[in-house]
Amino acid sequence: MNLLHENDSLGKYPDSWYAATANKLPSFPSLKGDNTADICIIGAGYTGLSSALHLAKAGFSVTLLEAHRVGWGASGRNGGQLGSGQRREQDDLEKMLGFDHAKRLWDIAQESKSTVRELVKTHDIKCDLRNGVAHTDWHAAGVSGEHAYAEKLQRDYGYDEISTLDKAQVRDLVGSDAYHGGTLDIGAGHLHPLNFALGLAKAAADAGVNIHEKSEVIAVESGAKHKITTADGTVNATHLIYACNGYLGHLQGKVAAKVMPINNFIVATEPLGQDMAESLIRQDVAIADSKFVVNYFRRSADNRMLFGGGETYSYRFPSDIRSLVSKPMLEVYPQLKGVKLDYAWGGTLGITINRMPSFMRLSPTSYSLSGYSGHGVGMATMAGKIVARTIQGQAEQFDTMATVPAPSFPGGTALRWPGLVMAMTWYSLRDKFGF
Repeated sequence: MNLLHENDSLGKYPDSWYAATANKLPSFPSLKGDNTADICIIGAGYTGLSSALHLAKAGFSVTLLEAHRVGWGASGRNGGQLGSGQRREQDDLEKMLGFDHAKRLWDIAQESKSTVRELVKTHDIKCDLRNGVAHTDWHAAGVSGEHAYAEKLQRDYGYDEISTLDKAQVRDLVGSDAYHGGTLDIGAGHLHPLNFALGLAKAAADAGVNIHEKSEVIAVESGAKHKITTADGTVNATHLIYACNGYLGHLQGKVAAKVMPINNFIVATEPLGQDMAESLIRQDVAIADSKFVVNYFRRSADNRMLFGGGETYSYRFPSDIRSLVSKPMLEVYPQLKGVKLDYAWGGTLGITINRMPSFMRLSPTSYSLSGYSGHGVGMATMAGKIVARTIQGQAEQFDTMATVPAPSFPGGTALRWPGLVMAMTWYSLRDKFGF
């Protein structure tokens, strides 16, 4: 099964609200003939685009290959949340690695947010970037831990942009009785993910990157140099970066053992009008809740509800995404019953066992960066910046990320999916029954 083609048509963005409101960007030609470059990058999502942009600015010749269109994968389909910290909380990272290493990981994550904001400002990317993400607790038992974590970030990491919310404050912010408390992080943010990717692509092209769309890589030969082959062309490069995330397929077995693709789904309602939209989310912030299969949602610039949630146990998208996602949406917002859902789409992301990004040196001149586990708006963009620094001889941040223990999925690529299904079923039961 090739996930590049299983659920989508060649070179076409999904029928999403993001694609319907995308900024105009001319398409890029497919790769033809024999080519050379200092750097070849496979995958034009945030990681590939960011690494291409930063390397081109540093004076390297860069060729970027994309099987479909720039931002076509998870980078153009996700919930748009720019989160603080790593995907794992600092408590867990401190236990796993010690405070000093955990603090370096925190600093990288903080830089990821400032990097996104700097790129948006520098390149005038129109992507509706806004501040604020609230984390809301589905179960009352989780509130004390959520509040304690916010206090830890304030005390141990000097992070004063997060505050605690009680049940009444969450009810006022979210307009729902579903939650028992939470936190509000005004240092986090949210944006239009596809327009951010398109803006990065334009900036990269302006910096001299050779971007090729509809150029799926079918073979890689690595030795003293790397030969990357597509249907109609080749690239011979000194350095190679795999930036494929959930769409890696069989290109790199070492990475596939540690990064598994899963699907997620989002709907967009019809425009609700400003009064109703503000009754659902009082401030223009994004929301992510504490369920294992996370609900994540926010208002769009045209006052729709963009709601992500639901899970399936197949790599094929369900035939009725609207019904799948409307179930958790109506649990949070029963007042949306009967509201038309104008768009419904799915996408594939990459996850790891420990939910930390996978940074790998595959050889002295080849790298893989993936597995952002739903935390990729900031960290995938930052990964591109980090690998660009690494190729220039500044590997400290890469090593900080790469030395986080990264277990392989049990049973290899053949059995990893059944194991995930069992885990998701168990945690879904916990969400449902509160144990």
